[in-house]
Amino acid sequence: MPKRTREILELLPRLRRYALVLARNQADADDLLQEAFLRAHERRATLDPSRPARGWLMSILHNAFIDGKRSQRARSRREADFAAFIDMQVPAAQEVAVRLDQIRAAFFRLPAEQREVLHLIAIEEMSYADAAAFLHIPQGTLMSRLARARAALRAYEDGAIPPLRLVGGGDRHDG
Repeated sequence: MPKRTREILELLPRLRRYALVLARNQADADDLLQEAFLRAHERRATLDPSRPARGWLMSILHNAFIDGKRSQRARSRREADFAAFIDMQVPAAQEVAVRLDQIRAAFFRLPAEQREVLHLIAIEEMSYADAAAFLHIPQGTLMSRLARARAALRAYEDGAIPPLRLVGGGDRHDG
């Protein structure tokens, strides 16, 4: 076994103890030690062969610990900043389910032509031209149906459900 390898292996218990002092628990100390050895391997060209490896490795271990703490603080600040922007209240799952049922019911109250167009454009993400070709209708007709479907859902959201309008016939009012 090469002399330098033997020296590093003999330092392992000291490095592990120092990592434990820094990290304060065995799992984090092991992670820190692994990070330090990875850095040492990456920077092995900087090791002066005339000097003991102990100081070099302890320095790398210490710097890895400091870098990790800085990274944790920066991550904590980012998470705190993000948390300040989000609403900390989450609606109950029952309310979300009820709301989705209401929206689904409003969608299914739309005339079939409007539901079909809205589904192809909004859910299937088809282009207007592709959806019109798929339905064998002019693109203007598709856009008109889509606009009426969106307007009906917006009106539902605003609490004013518009009466259905039959093309080529009179208005039908639900009562």
